[in-house]
Amino acid sequence: MARILIADGMEQSGMDALRAAGHELVEEFNEPVALAEKIKEFDCIVVRSATKVRKPIIDAALETKKLKLVIRGGVGVDNIDVEYAMENGIQVRNTPLASSASVAELAIGHMFALARHIHIANVTMRQGKWEKKKYEGIELAGKTLGLIGFGRIAQSVASKASALGMKVIYNDVAGKIEGKDEFQSVSKEELLKTADFISLHIPFIKEQGPAIAKKEFDMMKDGAFLVNTARGGVVCEKALLEALDSGKIAGAAVDVFEEEPTKNEELYTHDKVSLTPHIGASTEEAQTRIGEEIVDIITNHFK
Repeated sequence: MARILIADGMEQSGMDALRAAGHELVEEFNEPVALAEKIKEFDCIVVRSATKVRKPIIDAALETKKLKLVIRGGVGVDNIDVEYAMENGIQVRNTPLASSASVAELAIGHMFALARHIHIANVTMRQGKWEKKKYEGIELAGKTLGLIGFGRIAQSVASKASALGMKVIYNDVAGKIEGKDEFQSVSKEELLKTADFISLHIPFIKEQGPAIAKKEFDMMKDGAFLVNTARGGVVCEKALLEALDSGKIAGAAVDVFEEEPTKNEELYTHDKVSLTPHIGASTEEAQTRIGEEIVDIITNHFK
């Protein structure tokens, strides 16, 4: 049986199932220096977003060659040096199916918040203000939603948005996606120029920098809205604030940040920004599914 480090927490029923199967679990977060020592003692590590499994951590694990499996409870694996781990015989897995619906619903929720000023009206009413005339909004029906990246989460957003009466266009590195003919594949430039709402569903690639920066904001139609439930760093926060202050974009929804917890006070206090603290997968249902997928992965790997 395996010795498993649960670094960023895990749904209780999943941990119970692993213990019942005879695995030893240690639930403990470690800063990088401590993790480099701790990792040498484990066969498997389960992480979320907080713990980074970079080359120095992998090198430390290779000293004992005990670590065989790294699992990211969630969709992206950009907090893990996947290629380096795999090259050194350490398998890397994630749970891509578990949280798609939850993240998609959050993206749609943020779109409603922006369209109807829910994010800021909720604040001003608590301050005793009644600013009814100030908060004239717009309807989502009839608007064009542009999705940058068209994987599982984006496809779920597309279906929900279509049911609300939105026209959905998308841009993906793979081009046109088979079996999704009800949605239109367009160039990134066309999407930026024509979409009323733009929702991001792409990984952050450090070497490439932000996918949405000043150049991209300049391309957007005046009064567009931006939603980022993907990854911090995908959007240049400085350029976003400039676009908000100039009125180029009417509002932005941000669940993920360049630094987490964010210290960007100008961003998190901005009236035109709807904010959540990286909670895309934070639903009871998603956490249960993530736990179930992790149990399946470990069970199959350590037979």
